[in-house]
Amino acid sequence: MRPVVLALTLVLLFAGCSILPGAGPAPNLYNLTPKSVFRTEVPEIGFQLVIEEPLAAGGLDSNRIALKPTPTELKYFARARWTERAPKMVQTLIVESFENTGRIVAVGRQVIGLRSDFSLKAELREFQAEYYDGGSVPTVRVRINAKLIRQPRQAIVASQSFEAELRSTGSGMDPIVTAFDEALGKVIKELVVWTMVGMEQAGA
Repeated sequence: MRPVVLALTLVLLFAGCSILPGAGPAPNLYNLTPKSVFRTEVPEIGFQLVIEEPLAAGGLDSNRIALKPTPTELKYFARARWTERAPKMVQTLIVESFENTGRIVAVGRQVIGLRSDFSLKAELREFQAEYYDGGSVPTVRVRINAKLIRQPRQAIVASQSFEAELRSTGSGMDPIVTAFDEALGKVIKELVVWTMVGMEQAGA
């Protein structure tokens, strides 16, 4: 192939890249924060705990940030993503929040092979911004159902749902993500204290 023809071919090829599917600005990535301050006294626990990855419905089992314009419709924010799938992110934040108490022997994910005394099974049932009133500023809703399991018998010793909702302070992604962080933080704080108290009572 002649050099001039080759050069023209490359120019056309790279020019075509701008119209390929998926081209355009990369989405903004967001992450939430673990909790380290607990209002309620957390008991010191001499047990090991495994945190399983929460289950989630298909619409929430994604790294896309969910919104609901109506109670029966699920959509996603454009050009905005969590840094990983929502259930995986929530699992990481729960593990780190337990570690931040400094009052448990060991806590970790199921995949690390920790030989646990208890396991925490959870389901992420609500994790979206809601626009039910038709306005531009949403309310963020987070709900997690949790079960504390005694090992090795696989016996459920406690079950509880934790829910929080928080009105965003603005319509942009930054205040909306902040509302997600605060709502999930409230749920995680309650979940950590409930779990620690449950382990203390079940292990006594």
